[in-house]
Amino acid sequence: MESRSSAIVPGARLRGFGGVMLFAALAACARTEESSVAVVTSTGAAGVSVTGTVSVVGSSTIAPVLGELGRLFEAGHPGTRINVETGGSTRGIVEARSGRADIGMVSRALTVNEQDLAAYLVARDGVALILHSGLEVQSLKREQVIDIYTGRIDRWVGVGGPDAPISVIHKAEGRSTLEVFLDHFGLKPTDVRPSVVVGDNQQCIKSVASIPGAIGYVSIGAAEFAVADGVGIRLLPLDGICATTANVRAKRYALTRELNLVTDATVSPVTRAFIDFVLSSDATETIRDLYFVPIGD
Repeated sequence: MESRSSAIVPGARLRGFGGVMLFAALAACARTEESSVAVVTSTGAAGVSVTGTVSVVGSSTIAPVLGELGRLFEAGHPGTRINVETGGSTRGIVEARSGRADIGMVSRALTVNEQDLAAYLVARDGVALILHSGLEVQSLKREQVIDIYTGRIDRWVGVGGPDAPISVIHKAEGRSTLEVFLDHFGLKPTDVRPSVVVGDNQQCIKSVASIPGAIGYVSIGAAEFAVADGVGIRLLPLDGICATTANVRAKRYALTRELNLVTDATVSPVTRAFIDFVLSSDATETIRDLYFVPIGD
């Protein structure tokens, strides 16, 4: 399967990090679930043999899931190819609607103006505030987050941290994580005073990990995966609730969103077979492995 973005996670990296490592990184916000290896058992839609290429474009949050499921689907369906490319949810909508992509990835609910597209709910995720792991700030109130992102507080000492400048990492337009974050905190795009503007989750995580005074916001799934992989970030609680996949699953965490696939009205047999596989029980463990919440959970 072809992949054009660093957001696509190599399958070999999905295994080999246990609950102890994540517990150490997240302290009281530890996960209790265990990961396991997904195995393809289906043979496609209604057992029909399919061949051909499926182009998948859009959200960098969903891309790792579709990248791994694409590899599993290809292994079980010789003669198929699943190409996954990121670029944001808006791009996923535009290219699915225009026919330039077979499937769009959209990490939010569809708007009223997007109801012409067919939507397939794949999983649920949360959006978490993340800090550089060296910052000794344990929590932020809603008003403090707003003040940081609007520039009214520009040093960590203003929220009980060290006397050091705050580097505000913000998302570029067209990213669903941006839309979800702004909506939750009641902000307009013009309200935000960013230090750095990034595109996908991986860019935000890398920026926060490399800048000692940084704060950002990303997919909980992407952040938990990074922490388990040893990246130097820390997830902040929101309204006193730890930012974990477990709390998204239990519906205790407030800042959550849908992860959807979208298509236009007509899909090819191979596209239909791949969507059916993504929505099947064969995909569930892969979704959990990447720290997202399957719809059946």
